[in-house]
Amino acid sequence: MSLVLTNTFTKRKEPFTPIHPGRVTMYCCGVTVYDDCHLGHARSYLGWDVLRRYLGWRGYAVHYVQNFTDIDDKILNRASAQGTTMAAVSERYIQRYFEDMHRLNVMDADEHPRVTEHIEAIHELIGQLEAKSYAYAAEGDVYYRVEQFAEYGGLSGRSLATMQAGASGRDLVATVKSNPADFALWKGAKPGEPAWESPWGPGRPGWHIECSAMIRARLGATIDIHGGGGDLVFPHHENEIAQSQAANGKPLANYWLHNGMVTVNGEKMSKSLGNFTTIRDLLDGAWAGYPQPLDPMAVRLFVLQGHYRKPLDFTKDAIAAAVNSWQTLTTGLRFGDHHGAALGWSAANIPSLSPDNPWVKRFQTVMDDDLNTPGALAVLFELAKGLQREGNCLIHEGKPQSGPEQLLAQWQTLMHLAQVLGFEADSDPDAVAGDLDEAEITDLIQQRQAARQQRDFATADEIRDRLAAMGVAVVDQPDGEVHWHRQ
Repeated sequence: MSLVLTNTFTKRKEPFTPIHPGRVTMYCCGVTVYDDCHLGHARSYLGWDVLRRYLGWRGYAVHYVQNFTDIDDKILNRASAQGTTMAAVSERYIQRYFEDMHRLNVMDADEHPRVTEHIEAIHELIGQLEAKSYAYAAEGDVYYRVEQFAEYGGLSGRSLATMQAGASGRDLVATVKSNPADFALWKGAKPGEPAWESPWGPGRPGWHIECSAMIRARLGATIDIHGGGGDLVFPHHENEIAQSQAANGKPLANYWLHNGMVTVNGEKMSKSLGNFTTIRDLLDGAWAGYPQPLDPMAVRLFVLQGHYRKPLDFTKDAIAAAVNSWQTLTTGLRFGDHHGAALGWSAANIPSLSPDNPWVKRFQTVMDDDLNTPGALAVLFELAKGLQREGNCLIHEGKPQSGPEQLLAQWQTLMHLAQVLGFEADSDPDAVAGDLDEAEITDLIQQRQAARQQRDFATADEIRDRLAAMGVAVVDQPDGEVHWHRQ
């Protein structure tokens, strides 16, 4: 089976065929660096990280570029409010972006270009558009002539007539435009703002031209995959297509992929609603919805439990479920560290992964279907739960139900496939074991038992979660007894 991806441009799933066999060029719109990354960024960049990892696992050499927008009104406003410079604000939040993404185990792109490094490339692209009558200057600004591009609206499915009607009611500078739907390629300089010299006078680039110029400079006229959030389909990606295709005479990207939007408790995330949450607040326990520090891998798991194209709702219960699910995967991933020696394993006798491995085949089948990470996680959970049961048998009965070779293959497969999805568990069992002594553990288990007897299952689950977070696994026996062991 070949890899198929849902192409936003064609509105259907398509077999993936790169421009050059064995090689993939991929671009994702990066962040505007004026603030810390939020949950929407986590959702987007985790998704494209998995796509990149999976393409590599499938044997492709991937060249991945993700930009930083380091000139923008929001950056300038933040610099003014803080009494500093645009460059200082950009540099601070670029570094904080990397800190946040590294915690989530998102790999760096092969290149992270910045807009301010591509001013000449932007000038060249605008000049080509102007020479072909797709752009025109007006009072120090330069605009794209939307009516000139017959295919405009092909990505978003919007008609130009509808867009013109919407633009005419909200565009404050429509008087200098040929058409209210035209958009800025170059903005004339304003007092007190950074500006660059250009053939049209001093100023700075418009938002949309930036990505078109950086893609062409770093990857060429046409790339294989262009990714981004669903909120970028219009106008940003629609305008990128108009600019690049008009200038280059070629498609900008053969596959357009977009991730679904993030909500918080069913509402759009926004500062005005008081539910705006950054990645570091979520991880550090500063989110009111789940005020406990989180293992970043639990957040990664939560995001990948939903298909990348679907909406994703952050709720306390959903995050708590992901914490428990990550504990299950962690137990499976640490199976070799805990039980390998007892089963006679050694580094010298670990074989290579068989190409006929049934779990690997199932994993690839679901991932080939438009990057179906929920289906892929189901394979991982099947492996992890099986190893968890075998570990309990070893602890409580002295022997597993399966042979050492079969368990080795199962653990090895889990480790391998988890890496494809970017999951990593600390191999040191003491790293999360906590400082509880056995008396405290026993006391918590007794509290949990009392809560269960009173049918206060919420409290019982909360105690179990607390123990799990400290590295203590609770095993409920059929006869009502409770056993526990440190992970």
